[in-house]
Amino acid sequence: MASIATPADIGKYEPVIGLEVHVQLATRSKIFCSCPTSFGAEPNSNVCPVCLGLPGALPVLNRQAVEMAMMAALGLSCKVNPFSRFARKNYFYPDLPKGYQISQYDQPVAEHGAVEISLNGTPKRVGITRVHMEDDAGKSIHDGFKDSDRYTYVDLNRSGTPLIEIVTDPDLRSSDEAYAFLTELKQIMQYLGVSECDMEKGQLRCDANVSVRPKGQEKFGTKAEVKNLNSFRFAKMALDYEIARQVAVIEAGGKVVQETRSYNVATGETVGMRSKEHAHDYRYFPEPDLVPLRISDEWLNRIIARLPELPAARRSRFVEAYGLREYDAQVLTATRAIAEYFEKAATVSGDPRMAANWVAGDLMGALKGRDITEASVSAEQLGELAGLIVKSEISGKLAKEIFAKMIETGESARAIIDREGLKQISDTTALSQIADEVIAANPKQVEQYKSGKTTVLGFFVGQVMKATKGQANPGAVNEILREKLQ
Repeated sequence: MASIATPADIGKYEPVIGLEVHVQLATRSKIFCSCPTSFGAEPNSNVCPVCLGLPGALPVLNRQAVEMAMMAALGLSCKVNPFSRFARKNYFYPDLPKGYQISQYDQPVAEHGAVEISLNGTPKRVGITRVHMEDDAGKSIHDGFKDSDRYTYVDLNRSGTPLIEIVTDPDLRSSDEAYAFLTELKQIMQYLGVSECDMEKGQLRCDANVSVRPKGQEKFGTKAEVKNLNSFRFAKMALDYEIARQVAVIEAGGKVVQETRSYNVATGETVGMRSKEHAHDYRYFPEPDLVPLRISDEWLNRIIARLPELPAARRSRFVEAYGLREYDAQVLTATRAIAEYFEKAATVSGDPRMAANWVAGDLMGALKGRDITEASVSAEQLGELAGLIVKSEISGKLAKEIFAKMIETGESARAIIDREGLKQISDTTALSQIADEVIAANPKQVEQYKSGKTTVLGFFVGQVMKATKGQANPGAVNEILREKLQ
């Protein structure tokens, strides 16, 4: 295992991190041909002469991919360029049948944006250098077959899938900041509907450029690129290791080498892949088979008009308009579907805070990690239940009992209440009689109350609620018991 620095040594240095994030666009067909992008098809079945790079096959740009790239760029506060150009990025690898990747080089579709993140309550702006479009390579499979020790298998289904690459400025200063940025970025892409960002399907992948410098020094250190980080947790672990490794090299009197490294999940180490003393010469040149991309003001304005409310704006609105805590607003905006569910429930209930408690608490608990779109209780049904509590038609305890039946049957709260006779008892005559019975049965607690231990009132309330199977009006019960005990 390579030497890594102590926390004390690491504390003397400042990491400098920039990310390159590849996001697969959620188009139905590939970027330059009509082959489907569906995941899980038989290997090498979603292919054609264009994405196989066969001689004479010509690419045709997918208009929806361009519009999704524009939406992503606008969601990252980037300037969408009216003129951009595709280029050939030449390199040779078994899963790149053309021998080059169609990408964008010096004239990308968008530039100069930013994402706001918050870490421990401290806001930070992370600059976006550029957003460019490209086609994906295929996939090399190194294990899973009986002869994987001798052969690498290639599946070209992914070849030609539309990607955007989002390149940040070197603004990140810790693995925690990188994690927060990736979380916010993923949320923005999902809100926009441009990608599902399912990392298990390779729809979001990240490379990180990492260097360290003594605290107070302005000049950047020598960077290493850590490739193919396919989960946020692994990205954080890889960055922490790489920072500690570079500090150890410098503290031992050595020099960090500019290179490309990979993260080994099994060992928790980054491992050198190839030297990279200078940037790779990919021999970029303009793609001769594609005309430049021109985006008119009219086209751009149509895309701007389609933009949804983004997560940060929605969080702020939930806090200001509904009086929610910052934490609750974060939970309720975790996905666009959760936020829309909550707003419907809040409108029906007439009490946003009550609706927030039920969505973030009981409903999320019942879903056990499943998507809110799978909930058997609709937003309108949950809003109705919360509204019944607000109007004191049912108690909170009774509501939980009704909610469990709603989850099981999919029925509304009203239907369950009417069918099972679960209406709240507010008849003071009936409640007074039950209160008399409870007081008569518990003389010891009566004496405690009269001797000044007023907290015992909760015991009596509990006994009345038990006797009425949770259907008694709690406010009325409290008032009646206080009167009788005094």
